[in-house]
Amino acid sequence: MIKVVESVGASLSRVAACALASAFSLALVCSSCSGESSADAQGANAGEARRLRVGFSQLGAESNWRSAETRSIQEEAAKRGVELKFSDAQGQQENQIRALKTFIAQKVDAIVLAPKIETGWDNVLADAKAAGIPVVLVDRGVQVADPSLYATLIASDFVEEGRMAASWLVEATGGACKLVELRGTVGAAPAIDRQKGFMEVLAAHPGMEVLLSQSGEFGIAKGKEVMEAFLKQEGRRIQAVYAHNDDMALGAIQALEAFGLRPGSDVKLVSIDGGKPAFEAMVAGKLDCVVECSPLLGPLAFDAVEKLVRGEAVERRIVVADRRFTKELAAAELPNRKY
Repeated sequence: MIKVVESVGASLSRVAACALASAFSLALVCSSCSGESSADAQGANAGEARRLRVGFSQLGAESNWRSAETRSIQEEAAKRGVELKFSDAQGQQENQIRALKTFIAQKVDAIVLAPKIETGWDNVLADAKAAGIPVVLVDRGVQVADPSLYATLIASDFVEEGRMAASWLVEATGGACKLVELRGTVGAAPAIDRQKGFMEVLAAHPGMEVLLSQSGEFGIAKGKEVMEAFLKQEGRRIQAVYAHNDDMALGAIQALEAFGLRPGSDVKLVSIDGGKPAFEAMVAGKLDCVVECSPLLGPLAFDAVEKLVRGEAVERRIVVADRRFTKELAAAELPNRKY
């Protein structure tokens, strides 16, 4: 009987030992599993903290203003540690569309787009939406069938800019003036809206007569070329020039001087953008007035991008405030110009 008890006790001891060994082995396995889970968690956290990747499609570098906008976007991306994929479309919408398709294929976190013209974006923006990539428009809007194809538009009020330019010219000329208009790129939002706002004001002043209006494509050389054609046709009848941007106004100044007229004296000039070269022209007395349109959109653009990536809502339209400067104020403001 005692032997049986001893046998049972021995058996129990062996079972206990086996159980202890099994528990130890299980603990090792669990410990190993726990270590793998921690590594996985760290990897997940690292993935969450990875750099944002943003595609930026710039329409080109046709003006000082456009180059300043590009620098603002690039510098802000670097400041925030964003991996920026930049594409210069060289003035061609088809290049922008190809760039957006590439960004989508690269699975960027967001796209910043400065569109050349308003139309023709539905298909590629629909592709971006289907891929879950938010699109932030800067400085120019688009016309699309589905407004949800882009998240927000960050830009100045181009219509109001046109009104501000017209109001100054009406006041400066006493409401009676024969003028010419150098328009921006055909189909571009700034060109459409700046003309609209300008003409709204002139409609109430029948003494303001637009002799000629043509696109100077937002460039100095083309602005000069068109102004030369205006002068050939109308000559000294031209009393004022309304240019949709500074560069075309600078080109017009060259044409006026070559024709023998004194810009800012014989002919009044008003433009939009407010870049440093325009302020220098005002200080020299050759340009009378500029309406500001800031290209420094990098901070606002990446504020919007970061909110969108976090799943937060952003306003559909973010308006950049603009100011108007005359040549009497130019010297004091010139040192403050950042573009």
